[in-house]
Amino acid sequence: MASMLDDVLGDLKGNMDKAIESLKRDLTKVRTGRANLAILDGVRVDYYGTMSPLNQVASLQVADPRLIVIKPWEKSMCPVIERTVRQADLGLNPSTDGEVVRVPIPPLTEARRKELVKVVRRSAEEAKVAMRTHRREANEMLKEFCDGGDISEDDLTVGLKKVQDTIDLHTAKVDEVVGKKEKEILEV
Repeated sequence: MASMLDDVLGDLKGNMDKAIESLKRDLTKVRTGRANLAILDGVRVDYYGTMSPLNQVASLQVADPRLIVIKPWEKSMCPVIERTVRQADLGLNPSTDGEVVRVPIPPLTEARRKELVKVVRRSAEEAKVAMRTHRREANEMLKEFCDGGDISEDDLTVGLKKVQDTIDLHTAKVDEVVGKKEKEILEV
């Protein structure tokens, strides 16, 4: 009986952890006023007819908090990389000297900061909705086990409480992750 309960709780915890990791991944793509290589993750560049991730045709580094430097393996790729980053709709304006591509990270306007905070909060809400769906599924599974005689009423009560405790813990983690990101965005 306890193993069924443990299986349901284990699956629930795994799903919660995945929701939080997904949220963290989504939030790395939200641009703050600081240079962060993650904002270039989705950029693909035409490398001899193959669309390749930027980090596979060049080395990327954060030179200072407001500048990303892209050094292509082949100098002939500089103009291609510059054009691709400009067209990536990231609000960035790269420049090249033939050796490297410099991508200055412009400071965010107050209006843009507020807009980004809304985007972050929407992502957090989506993560919480996914977590509530997993909670409902776990609770339904426990109730089915109880109705089928696989677990007792007492085990059901304990299980439902543990499910809620798991949700509360992971909701707090989501709030913590989002709070850090909001602070990062609002930092001038």
